[in-house]
Amino acid sequence: MHKFSLALVVAVLTLSAPVSAEAPLTYPKTTTVPVVETQFGEAVADPYRWLEDDVRTSPKVRDWVTAENTVTERYLTTLPGRDIFAARIKQLYDFERMGVPRRAGSRYFYSHNSGLQNQSTLWVRDEIDGRPRQLLDPNSWAKDGATALAEWAPSEDGRYLAYAIQDGGTDWRTLRTVDVGSGALLADQIKWVKFSGIAWKPDGSGFFYSRFSAPKEGAAFQSLNTDQTVYFHRVGTAQDADVRIYATPDHPNYSHGARVTDDGRYLVVTSTQGTDPRMEVHVMRLDGSDSKPRALISGLKNSWDLAGSVGSRFWFVTDTDAPKGRLVSIDVDGSKVRVEPIVAETDDTMVGASLVGQRLIVAYLGDAKSEAALFELDGRPAGVVRLPDIGTAAGFGGKSGNSESFYSFSSFAIAPTIYRYDAATNTSTVFFQPKLEFAPGDYTTEQVFYASKDGTKIPMFVVRKRTLPAGPAPTLLYGYGGFNVAVTPGFSATRIAWLEQGGVLAIANLRGGGEYGNAWHDAGRLHQKQNVFDDFIAAGEYLIAQGTTTKDQLAIQGGSNGGLLVGAVVNQRPDLFAVALPAVGVMDMLRFNRFTAGRYWTDDYGDPAVEADFRNLRAYSPYHNIRSGTAYPAILVTTADTDDRVVPGHSFKYTAALQAADLGPKPRLIRIETRAGHGSGKPIDKIIAETADEWAFIAEWTGMTVSPK
Repeated sequence: MHKFSLALVVAVLTLSAPVSAEAPLTYPKTTTVPVVETQFGEAVADPYRWLEDDVRTSPKVRDWVTAENTVTERYLTTLPGRDIFAARIKQLYDFERMGVPRRAGSRYFYSHNSGLQNQSTLWVRDEIDGRPRQLLDPNSWAKDGATALAEWAPSEDGRYLAYAIQDGGTDWRTLRTVDVGSGALLADQIKWVKFSGIAWKPDGSGFFYSRFSAPKEGAAFQSLNTDQTVYFHRVGTAQDADVRIYATPDHPNYSHGARVTDDGRYLVVTSTQGTDPRMEVHVMRLDGSDSKPRALISGLKNSWDLAGSVGSRFWFVTDTDAPKGRLVSIDVDGSKVRVEPIVAETDDTMVGASLVGQRLIVAYLGDAKSEAALFELDGRPAGVVRLPDIGTAAGFGGKSGNSESFYSFSSFAIAPTIYRYDAATNTSTVFFQPKLEFAPGDYTTEQVFYASKDGTKIPMFVVRKRTLPAGPAPTLLYGYGGFNVAVTPGFSATRIAWLEQGGVLAIANLRGGGEYGNAWHDAGRLHQKQNVFDDFIAAGEYLIAQGTTTKDQLAIQGGSNGGLLVGAVVNQRPDLFAVALPAVGVMDMLRFNRFTAGRYWTDDYGDPAVEADFRNLRAYSPYHNIRSGTAYPAILVTTADTDDRVVPGHSFKYTAALQAADLGPKPRLIRIETRAGHGSGKPIDKIIAETADEWAFIAEWTGMTVSPK
């Protein structure tokens, strides 16, 4: 089906002279190669294929990155708002933060950041009112602050804590174990872990985790991830001695996660094939009576999210016969699988549940805002969990034998506040409240609904200062629209810096997300993906029609799948936007599934090897649809050299194509971070510097006057 040719890649790079924000830019000269693939009768050129090579192993790509960063840095230094934004964002970040506590035995574990620490630390209290002490400080793990503490889990009695180390932003993890009482680091070390939880056996002898085989030399950041396997690691032993618990060699694309029930009686293995929540569930007894996992749910047809268990009675949130979710129970020791309805589907989307004490806390999304309700184990309503405001609640973890839980609540101008919750009395008390460098009451959030191209009503949050004068203002429109991900109100210190300067923030809840259940997701994926782009374009048109902004003041932003969104809508409506910020985007829709985690995304995008999918992907792929001869907005692409989720070659190729095309005088630049990945684990100082560059860039091209605060 494919004809392929590839010439020798020789990169010739020319650095530009110093620039000003108004002067035309001279971009590095990027060599093209005669790569052409004929797919389903269509010749598809890929002149920048060589930029897919790993920057760590390709001197040519490394030189190209250096040249591009040099041009971008020279331009960004001319922007008057850059230093002002950097200083103010640093001030706004400088407040104490706490994560949601987890209880193990009598101990409480939580993340903590004093303000400007590059990485959050891990603290423990021996009892709820005990003296806090620092257990882990990842800021001491690397001189550049780019090594982070990722996933962590204490043993049931709180004696040990297993944790994951994330270096330079990669998705790969190394697992270590620490003795909580003494703080001593144990010799245990587990490598090549990715997309894994940590689940302890109830006796604390060891834990279950998921990992892949070691990749070939030099291929760790680009090779496909297949054959994920669940292992058991016994504390004090070498990784080579770990016991394989569950694998599917006949289905190498399956992924597996493990969880131990609260009472320690069962191991639950959940398997998926892609990003869709279509699962198989296997159960294994941990008391020795049933040493092999046995199938509970087969077929990869529906979602099955374990909420908790009492004995052999398990509660799940599922979309089986309920596109917006319902709560059911199953006796896992029964001779047949009988699904018993507990809480029925409602108009709001059920997004999770947890068993705390002797009650079930069920989380919903009502028009993209968090809601929660309390139920008895048989499904009888027990009250509404009253949340402080319109925003996002996260947490509500707990155990069946203890009514105590914790959750965080945040919104666009409310930093995460930690609440201690009692499911027995349905009461919340503030456990930790941050002290901020601004007044949250100075900002207002409005939710509006606008019509997309086909008439579908799309919700959007619009945030601004209460004192902002009437009339158009520089506006930042953000979107994602994919993978069943709901975009809910959340706090960002960096966005406050934009709002303080008189900017408006708009968050559109596009189809493809998870705001309204399966139908909303399905309406924005596969051959319906154009709906997402139409929704985003309609959001911009609405903001302009309402007088919130103008075409000359409208900036757009999105990351990952949202970077694809920005790239696609810029190609389709370059006249509508003044400036665009596509971050770590999926820009080559014909080759995304050939690298690292890309194979998972065919659930949302389709398979380029299937003709109908290919034609759909080819129609909107950002890299393949740049319209030379058309005036484009100012564009600042951002990515990172260690992004092994969406490999940086996507952004490299897209930027090279932008710079080679005749798109008018506005800049088309790329900012490539070093020792960073797809986003998680990025040090605070890198976040501050990157966001200051982005805000200064969009301020320049939306006409915002930036002044010190």
